[in-house]
Amino acid sequence: MAETNIPDQLEEIIDDFQALTEPDRLQLLLEFSRELPALPDRLADHPEMLEQVVECQTPLFLHLELDQDPAGTVRLYFSAPPEAPTTRGFASVLAEGLDGLSATEILAVPDDVADRLGLAQAITPLRMRGMSAMLGRIKRKVTEATAAA
Repeated sequence: MAETNIPDQLEEIIDDFQALTEPDRLQLLLEFSRELPALPDRLADHPEMLEQVVECQTPLFLHLELDQDPAGTVRLYFSAPPEAPTTRGFASVLAEGLDGLSATEILAVPDDVADRLGLAQAITPLRMRGMSAMLGRIKRKVTEATAAA
């Protein structure tokens, strides 16, 4: 899946999903859900710093920080309940695939990342739109953060 606007770390995740059968893709998504990093204390103690992605069926919150380094490195933080493994899995894919990239790299990521994971047959369209909405919200927050910097 060599496409120049997909960062290597995200492309590797997509390739991992594509190499599996559909049931195994769901299992991999569950593994990602278990690996979603916990919020750092400074955010966990201040939920008002998180923004809800209302398009998701499950309460999903995110926080984005733009480092003041020359690249404009983006840091992503997500909060989703453990009883929502699909949402947590999507958030974890995006956290692992996008965290630490530059604002420019994130804004260049294609909007169809959710489709590229190959889960469309196994997950409801509403949940697929939720993941697309997560990426859309991240891109909007990156755009706002770079404009403010």
